[in-house]
Amino acid sequence: MPARSECRDCGWRADPRRRRARQNGAVIMVKRTRGGSPEGQPRFAPGDLVRHRRYGYRGLVVAFDLTCYASEDWYRSNNTQPERNQPWYHVLVHGSHQTTYAAQDSLLEEPQPAPVDHPLLEAFFSSFEGSRYVRNDRLWDLSQ
Repeated sequence: MPARSECRDCGWRADPRRRRARQNGAVIMVKRTRGGSPEGQPRFAPGDLVRHRRYGYRGLVVAFDLTCYASEDWYRSNNTQPERNQPWYHVLVHGSHQTTYAAQDSLLEEPQPAPVDHPLLEAFFSSFEGSRYVRNDRLWDLSQ
């Protein structure tokens, strides 16, 4: 099986220089924008617990993009089409193996913070402290 370096939902590809940025004490993926500046700043950071406004699932933010990087086909196939020019989040869905790519307008702060159950949790986070998860020290292997 070939190594994966692309997100299935948003099409994010690993930058050959593996650029990373530090924000709120967490390492996040960085993608070059294709011109224009995004409207709004990210409301959530990696480690924050969220709830989807429409579908009600609880989740854990792993990373974000300043605008939607999903393909046009993926975007049109969605049940809803939130504004693309806003932050979009990679979210681990509690109680499942699922990950989602959700627009900022679709997410709410989780009012009842509780630990999340997801098989990829330990790949990104080391502990749960009160209302958020703490990023672990492992670098993400973007070649898989």
